[in-house]
Amino acid sequence: MTRIPAAPTTPENHGVNARWRLGETPWQQLPTPGGARCRVIIDNDFSGDPDDLFQLVHHVLSPNTEIRAVIASHLREGDRFDPGPDTSANALRVAEDVFARMGLVSTEVLVTGAPQALDDADSPYRGEAVDRIIAEALREDTDQPLYYVAGGGLTDLASALLIEPRIAERMTLIWIGGNEHEGIAYPPPDAMPIEYNLLIDPLAARVVFNDTRIPIWQVPRDVYRQCLVSDAELRIRVATAGPLGRYLYDETMLVVQATTDAGRGPAETYALGDSPLVLLTALQSIFEADSSSSRHVVMPTPILEADGSYTPRPDARPMRVFTQVDVRLMFEDLFLKLREFSDWQASA
Repeated sequence: MTRIPAAPTTPENHGVNARWRLGETPWQQLPTPGGARCRVIIDNDFSGDPDDLFQLVHHVLSPNTEIRAVIASHLREGDRFDPGPDTSANALRVAEDVFARMGLVSTEVLVTGAPQALDDADSPYRGEAVDRIIAEALREDTDQPLYYVAGGGLTDLASALLIEPRIAERMTLIWIGGNEHEGIAYPPPDAMPIEYNLLIDPLAARVVFNDTRIPIWQVPRDVYRQCLVSDAELRIRVATAGPLGRYLYDETMLVVQATTDAGRGPAETYALGDSPLVLLTALQSIFEADSSSSRHVVMPTPILEADGSYTPRPDARPMRVFTQVDVRLMFEDLFLKLREFSDWQASA
């Protein structure tokens, strides 16, 4: 199930003629009005489950978000998607490959994250990704809201918050991860005791939840499992959307086949569980801008325990826990943007 490019890739390797930069939308005959409404720092484990590739492509094709950095983050040791070593370096190669397939030359936003989980809560990882997080959060030349959108572990964010606590009040974390909340949802059958993304770096997540003031919008396991697309949608809406769509389709089929071979399938669905990161930023409402088409509850941020469970903390800062996401808006927008982009690539 190897998904990591064997060598560095370029647009020429993929037969891509047209070049473009972030902030441009040459594939749109009727450009989206208004430009960016918010800034995002994307943090994802791109050598893992290919749902992160859909999220990256979708965000890149969404002009209402200004992408300030794309952090390629690590997986846990021995992960079945990429057993390593150097999973964050592998993730960077995958993200570079996606940019090359799209003809996107803004590679300066790509950065390698921490190579492994935190050793302890007093020893943050120091690196370029952490420096970029801090610098972006402390900017004084913009009023655009800043979202840190994470589809994996939280090592680099936790490190940045430990080094510079002031950034906590200058951005919002949107995190795909964490166990179900008691009284709201139940774990799935035979669930991992500690949810997958949380297990990448449990200590980092505990630092973010328990020891900082950063506002959190959480999309826990029960909600990201709602983000199912059917095999028919993947075949008809994604695989036919030019070389880029076919690449995304083929990446998911590698996982589907491996899952089937292991006796856990087959199934006519695939979970694109990182896609709410796009829905909750790029696809907010025009009036009284918010994630208005999805549902959430607000609760005091609980203490996140080492086993993934939550202990109530009534006097804590409020956090959003999403209970339902608008899959229609999210996926229809993805499918149409893929088609529009592939038509432009074909004609360029």
